[in-house]
Amino acid sequence: MRLECPVCGLPVEVPDDALPGEVIEHDCGTVLEVVHDGDGVKLKPLDDIREDWGE
Repeated sequence: MRLECPVCGLPVEVPDDALPGEVIEHDCGTVLEVVHDGDGVKLKPLDDIREDWGE
């Protein structure tokens, strides 16, 4: 499926089987997260990537 980048507005190819939380790096350099809302799938900029050491 083709969605719009929320940062630059250009199209982003997202796999049809994308799961919530999946991370996609766009050509503009933005790291995007796949989120499901009531109407389907959308993209949002990833807040922050942190390591999880099980703490």
